[in-house]
Amino acid sequence: MASSDDHHHELHFILIPLMAQGHMIPMTDIARLLAQRGVTVTIVTTPLNAFRLKAIIDRAAESGLRIQLLQLRFPCTEAGLPDGCENLDHVPTRKMLKNFFDAASMLQPALEQSLQEMDPNPSCIISDIGLPWTSHTARKFGIPRFYFNGMSCFTLLCNQNLFRHRPHDNVGSDSEPFVVPGMPHRIEFTKAQVMSTVLDDEPIFSEFRKQIREAERTSDGVVINSFYELEPSYVNEYQKIMEKKAWCVGPVSLYNRSALDKADRGKKGAIDVDKCLEWLDSREVGSVVYVCLGSLCSLADSQLLEIGFALERSNRPFVWVVRQGSSTEFERFEERIKGRGLLIRGWAPQVLFLSHRAVGGFITHCGWNSTLEGVSAGVPMITWPMFADQFYNEKLIVQILGIGIRIGVEFGCQICEGEKVGVYVKGEEVEKAIEILMDGGVEGEVRRKKAREVGEIANRAVEEGGSSHLDISLLIQHIMRRVARSIRK
Repeated sequence: MASSDDHHHELHFILIPLMAQGHMIPMTDIARLLAQRGVTVTIVTTPLNAFRLKAIIDRAAESGLRIQLLQLRFPCTEAGLPDGCENLDHVPTRKMLKNFFDAASMLQPALEQSLQEMDPNPSCIISDIGLPWTSHTARKFGIPRFYFNGMSCFTLLCNQNLFRHRPHDNVGSDSEPFVVPGMPHRIEFTKAQVMSTVLDDEPIFSEFRKQIREAERTSDGVVINSFYELEPSYVNEYQKIMEKKAWCVGPVSLYNRSALDKADRGKKGAIDVDKCLEWLDSREVGSVVYVCLGSLCSLADSQLLEIGFALERSNRPFVWVVRQGSSTEFERFEERIKGRGLLIRGWAPQVLFLSHRAVGGFITHCGWNSTLEGVSAGVPMITWPMFADQFYNEKLIVQILGIGIRIGVEFGCQICEGEKVGVYVKGEEVEKAIEILMDGGVEGEVRRKKAREVGEIANRAVEEGGSSHLDISLLIQHIMRRVARSIRK
C-alpha cells in the first residue's frame, strides 16, 4: 500500500496570490508549508514578482520540495498601466487601481492554457480574494477553489455583519460612532474607519466587489493566515455565518525558521542585515522601538519629520523603516541620530528584526501581516492604522487582546494618497505613545506579559499537534478525498 506521502505526491495545489507584497509573502509561506507535507505546489505570478520570490523558492526546491513558479506575462500596456507596473506597490495613483485589477483578470486565458498542460493535473486552486475570476477557472477544470483572505476572522466577521445590517447608513456623519451588530464583543466604528468595500462609495469598483462576493459565496472554503486561539469566537461565528470552513493555518511567518528565510521574505532588503543585527545585539533586551508603517502608504515628509522628532526626543534606540523622506531637514535628522537609531529606506526583513530580543515595542500601521508578526514575536504595539482592514486590526490588538495602545488616529488615508494628507499625528502624540508603551510601570508590564503569552500560543499553534498544523493536515486530507471521489466517478 502506498504511504500517505505517496498519495500527497499525486496532489497538485495551484496558488495564485494577488501581486502585492502583503498578499504574496503569506501565500508563498503557505506554498512552502504545503510542499513540506509532500504535495506538489505551483505559484502563479508574473516575471517581476517571480524575481522577488526566486531566492526563497529556489532554496525550497533545492531542499527537495516539489514547488515551482509559473510566470505569466502581465499585460500592463493593454490595461493602461505604465510598463513594468506588475505589483500594487508600483501603481502610481489610486485612479489606476482598477487598471491593475483589470490587468490581473487578463491573465485568465494564459493561466488556463498552462493548467491544461500541467503534470500532475491540478487538484485545487487557492487564489487571492482579489482575483475573483479564478472561480470560473476552477469551475471550468472541475476542481475545488479556496480563497485566501489576508485578513483576520475578526475583520471578516465585522464586514459580513456590516454588509447584512448596514448600521453605518443610520449615522449623521463620518465621525459618529456606531455599534457593529452580531459580534462577540461590543465593537464600535465610525464610517471613516470602515473599509471602502463595505461602504461601496466608489462606483468604478462596484461591479468588481460584486464579483468578489459571488466568488466568495461559491468557493469551497477560505484559507486564513491566523490561528484559532487568537480569535476563537470570531473563527466560529465567521464559519457559521458563511456556512463554510475557515482553515486557519497561521501565523505563516513562523514557518520561516532560518535567518536566511526570514531575510528573504519579500523584496530584496535595502540594508546590510548582518550589520543591523550586530547593532541590535549591542542593545539592551527590550529597549529598541521598531517603526514600520507599511509598504503601500507614502506619508508626507512633514509627517515623517514629526515621527523623527518624536523618536529623537524619546531618547530610546530605534529602528525606523521608511519608504521615502527626501527633504533637507530629514537628511539633517538622519545625521543627528547616527549611532542611536537605524534608518532603513525601502524594504527590511521585519520578522527577523521583530524576533530579536532587543526589540521591545513596535509602531505599526496594523496591516494584518505586520500585526501577526508582532503577535508572534510577543512584542507590544503602538497602533497607527491608515486604510483597509487596519482600523479593525487596531480593535483586535488594543481592545480584545490588550497588547497595544492607540496613537489616537480617528481617520485614515487612502492607498497611494498618504502624501496628500500632510501631518495628522503630531510628534508629541508619537512621543507620548512611545513613553507609555516602553514604560516600566504596572500597566506596561501587564501589556508586555500578555504580548509574551500570546506570542507563545502563536508559536505552539504551528508546531506539530498545534491547531494550525492540524488545519493544514485537514485541508490536504479534504482535497485527497475530493480527488478520490472524482476518480471513482
